[in-house]
Amino acid sequence: MDKKELRKEIRVRKKSCTSQVLLDLSLQITDKIERHPKFIEADTVLLYHSLDDEVNTHSLVEKYKNTKNIILPVVVGDELELRLYKGKLKQGAFNILEPEGELWTDTDSIKLAIIPGMAFDSECNRLGRGKGYYDKTLCRLKCYRIGVCFPFQYLDHIPHEEHDIRMDEIITL
Repeated sequence: MDKKELRKEIRVRKKSCTSQVLLDLSLQITDKIERHPKFIEADTVLLYHSLDDEVNTHSLVEKYKNTKNIILPVVVGDELELRLYKGKLKQGAFNILEPEGELWTDTDSIKLAIIPGMAFDSECNRLGRGKGYYDKTLCRLKCYRIGVCFPFQYLDHIPHEEHDIRMDEIITL
């Protein structure tokens, strides 16, 4: 399967699950994140404010906004800007809720990035939504990268190219 076909297949798999099933799976995955040594140690974490079909990170973002620097991406043109989350969100590109906080330029302070994807594989390759936003951002960061996904998004092999940024680890069930 090529990338485009695989994205279609994953969308079908996501739609076959109820929102409650996805939320239940999300809670188990975010529990694993919270117990991960890299998360516990990190003062500054790049997270994402999830869409309905992604591993739900809303409770994680809220729970740690006052004890860690929670950095969330904002779509600006063809790039992601990184912003500090302080509790306020606004509707952004692609109907994504994005932080109104200050621009975060100290990328060296980010110790951990929790990254969504359409699919991941056993070699820590990531298949995104096809715009390359995360690949462009992750290549500038020197942090540990954890991809998160539902079990049906974790595959033996996904197509990947030289410019696709690999994760250091995948968390799923």
